[in-house]
Amino acid sequence: MFLQSVPVLYGSMTLFLTVVHNVFLLYYVDMFVSIYRIDKLSFWIGELIFLIWNSVNDPLFGWISDRALLQPSNKKSTHHNVVHSRLESLSRTGPLFAISFALFWIPWLPPAVQFTICLCLYDGFLTSVDLQHTALLADLAVHAKDRAKLNKWCSIFSVCGSVSVFLSYMFWNKQYIFKFQSFCMVLAFISVVGFLLTTQMLLRLYKSQHNFNHAYIGKDQHNYSVSTNESKSSTGLKKYVTQLASNHNFRYFASMNLLQVFHCHFNSNFFPLFLDALVGDAIAPGMGPFLIGISFVLPHINNIYFLGLCERHGVYLVIQWLFYVKLSLAVFMLLMGSNSVWLLCIFIASNRVFTEGTCKLLNLVVSDLVDEDCVRYKRDQAASAVLFGMSSLLAKPGQTLAPLVGTWLLAVYTGEDIFQTNSKKVADPGLTSGWMSKRDACFMILVAIPIFCSLLQLVAWSKFTLKGARLSEIKSVRLQMEDDYV
Repeated sequence: MFLQSVPVLYGSMTLFLTVVHNVFLLYYVDMFVSIYRIDKLSFWIGELIFLIWNSVNDPLFGWISDRALLQPSNKKSTHHNVVHSRLESLSRTGPLFAISFALFWIPWLPPAVQFTICLCLYDGFLTSVDLQHTALLADLAVHAKDRAKLNKWCSIFSVCGSVSVFLSYMFWNKQYIFKFQSFCMVLAFISVVGFLLTTQMLLRLYKSQHNFNHAYIGKDQHNYSVSTNESKSSTGLKKYVTQLASNHNFRYFASMNLLQVFHCHFNSNFFPLFLDALVGDAIAPGMGPFLIGISFVLPHINNIYFLGLCERHGVYLVIQWLFYVKLSLAVFMLLMGSNSVWLLCIFIASNRVFTEGTCKLLNLVVSDLVDEDCVRYKRDQAASAVLFGMSSLLAKPGQTLAPLVGTWLLAVYTGEDIFQTNSKKVADPGLTSGWMSKRDACFMILVAIPIFCSLLQLVAWSKFTLKGARLSEIKSVRLQMEDDYV
């Protein structure tokens, strides 16, 4: 039966996450600034609190989830299946994530208080759902082809979830917000029901079969404790971090991923600004929202094709090609200049599409790093959630730096503070006020950032050695370890 398929059920969870998360990304700031009229000081205090919480919750939740996996085996301990445990966690946190999304759109506290509470609640449940779901990618499959299949279904359902972006334009109206609030409540309800149904179906499938096909869960290998005669010392957080820091592949991946997260958020933060400054009234009024909407959908569609390439050529080469494509497009646009409106539209959209498409493949790389960590330190079980959490922690500065760097560059090149009303000039006399127009500044930033990021990423990625024969050896050893544990 189609729905009784592990990849389909696993991927369908992405639908119930993206259907609300894309709407959140587009509207939560505008909702609080334009509708709730939050003051600037309260807004920045809330963002600061959110920044701190957002930075620590990934490794914190990952460690809470997987700390038992890093303890030595005990024959007397109860065997708790990792897959079963992650699905039970998703069955609780998934609906709570959807409910926290709903709390944004109805005023129930003073704006300053509601903004901070909603952001922290939403990000906490989002982190928990994302960590458990991405960790399942490493737990459900070992072979690269099987992981690509799981990821492909995530992309298919993400495309379906992105429809909410297009629908949202039909309901968003600052003068009559009730329709949009109702729309968001419906999305939250769909997400709650979806998480409950999919997690329960996967749980029933797991319990009825006891173990899935070997390709997906490796002969029921995922236990929190596996009996073994080998005596092992427990791994505390400090020791685990030291072990992870000693892995040069993780270090180079983390540096590349930091740049990738920076570039992804830079594109998202400044997409509307670039469209307005570079294209403006030269295109039809509805074309801007269409380009923004399509930029949320195309990365997932492209990812289906990219995953096919990964199966044939390996994820390392595909990501390397994408870096070269990003660099080539930016250099080409720089040489062509900013006179062609349609070329600018295509470049702005494709820049975001290819950058986001690369991000969608990085979970496969983290899953390979999970395998390497498991084999290298002969762990009874792979601590996937904590490694995904540590990877997210090291990439989070890119999320914060993106808007800061972008607004700073605009201020330097134009002398204009975009946060001030009526386009007031910045007060700092050290800034070169007015020596470059806003349009020229936006164009230079638009092409310079991908060139800068792709060059550094290619250098870091060339040092990454978990590929080819080395990766095949790691996969083989991990599968053998799993067979030994059965």
